[in-house]
Amino acid sequence: MSNAISNIAQLLKSMSPKLSSQRYAFATTDQQTANKLDCEPAMRFQEEEGVTLILREEDAIRLGLDHEFVCQRITLTVHSALEAVGFMAAISNKLKEVGVPCNVVAGYYHDHLFIPIDKVDTAMAALDELSA
Repeated sequence: MSNAISNIAQLLKSMSPKLSSQRYAFATTDQQTANKLDCEPAMRFQEEEGVTLILREEDAIRLGLDHEFVCQRITLTVHSALEAVGFMAAISNKLKEVGVPCNVVAGYYHDHLFIPIDKVDTAMAALDELSA
């Protein structure tokens, strides 16, 4: 049974953001190419137009993939319920206040924020303030 939290006040207080030092990038390619890539993307999502990948920046460069949005990942280490209401809205609003763009990926256990590398310090400070 899952111990996921859905109460927004508890989620915000317990989110404990953790910054990865790894640099990531977003790329897209066709499914055939994506299936043959010699790397393990952090995320792969099939869209009508192609396969979206979030992968290590060094892999994107090594593989010659056009990429953009070089970023770092902040993992909210609280086990958030997939049906929690308002958690990402509160985070998005806080990051908007401080001018930080964010791409969110929800995993089964945690939410992951992909933040431009020049904005991670601002994002971490904003998240710490929000959880206080």
